[in-house]
Amino acid sequence: MSDNVERLGTQRAPVSFQTGNMKPNKHKARHSVEKEFGGSLGATCIPVFLPLTVLYLLSICRSPAASLLQWPPPLPPASQLWDPRAAFAIVGWMTLQSFLYLLPIGKVSEGLALIDGSRLKYPINGFYALSITALLLMMCIFLGMPLGYLFELVVPLAVCAIGLSYILSMYLYIRSFWEPKHALSLGGNTGNPLYDFFMGRELNPRIGSFDLKYFCELRPGLIGWVVINLGMLMKEVELRDSPSLAMLLVNGFQLLYVTDALWNEEAVLSTMDIVHDGFGFMLAFGDLAWVPFTYGLQAMFLVIHPQSLSVTGATGILLLNGIGYYIFRWSNSQKNQFRRDPTHESVAHLETIATATGKRLLVSGWWGFVRHPNYLGDLLMALAWSLPCGTSHILPYFYVIYFTILLIHREARDEKQCKAKYGVAWDTYCRRVPYRIIPYIY
Repeated sequence: MSDNVERLGTQRAPVSFQTGNMKPNKHKARHSVEKEFGGSLGATCIPVFLPLTVLYLLSICRSPAASLLQWPPPLPPASQLWDPRAAFAIVGWMTLQSFLYLLPIGKVSEGLALIDGSRLKYPINGFYALSITALLLMMCIFLGMPLGYLFELVVPLAVCAIGLSYILSMYLYIRSFWEPKHALSLGGNTGNPLYDFFMGRELNPRIGSFDLKYFCELRPGLIGWVVINLGMLMKEVELRDSPSLAMLLVNGFQLLYVTDALWNEEAVLSTMDIVHDGFGFMLAFGDLAWVPFTYGLQAMFLVIHPQSLSVTGATGILLLNGIGYYIFRWSNSQKNQFRRDPTHESVAHLETIATATGKRLLVSGWWGFVRHPNYLGDLLMALAWSLPCGTSHILPYFYVIYFTILLIHREARDEKQCKAKYGVAWDTYCRRVPYRIIPYIY
């Protein structure tokens, strides 16, 4: 969640380091790169099993039992996997968000320096895209458009999004062979076709000035997520005349998260996704299918499995989400400010550790509390999103379980990279800040 969707998710949080041609290129691949996600075997299996997982979760969510272990699973017949209206909706949605991306509104920011020393420019107008989309949705509701029909259409929509991620990934892989060596990512240029297809060979694929990876990172998937949530709310209104308190909380919490991501869109320019990872199936599928169709399972669950929520319970959940959001936002803001200007009055008083690279590591403030306070805030918010669904089913907690595993993997990756980059300074930091994510526990 904190990176959108990074590694099949957000996603969106900056990396944990606090410091801040027309002929095919026949260069040699760099085979010494350490492979992630199980290497070639993982890169072969994940593009098959994760799309099936999305369809399985959606089917379970819409079933009366909502049991992950029920057998045989309530899989939809093949005739219900395809609907031309879903394909039309996906094409229209991508076209709309592409148009909003190209609007000359908002500022333009430069990314971090590339290998050749250049800096790419990015439009920072995601919040405007969200706002315009919200106005269009309000107009659709006013005109009587049945947004609740998204509940019936969600499986075909997911099928089309998965298909789009495959098509986009194949295009990205093929076009990468016409790019210069310095335009390729290290992790996706191993020489193994399956692995490179999965990880992505090209770092910043663009069509003219249109950056494909940056566009997919926050626009169609994240905004699509809240649109699907709204469709679930409208479906509940159709069934029960009014939205439940639980549905309102889930919609509100996740809308806040997406709004925050797009309001702070510029921060994504320093994430692992943008800076280090190639754009291949991993990110394309994560951005276009995994995020919008699994992050909002709670809203879909509530359509079939309504939950009564007391005022006291709702207040407690609101408080939990507020604490998580506060930790998440202010820890990220503190790090981003320190990265941009270490002399700023808001961070100048913080204690730091010098490193051999010339950069400094924060060892006080939020980053002296735990090593990854933004991950702690993420987990608290994830729990708050699931609690409105009650405790009788584990399915609404899929996101919490998945995200915990994701963050532990990401934290281990960050630790390894920081150790390699900062050496003794990182060992000193770890002694000063012994807890990784959860104080006194982990």
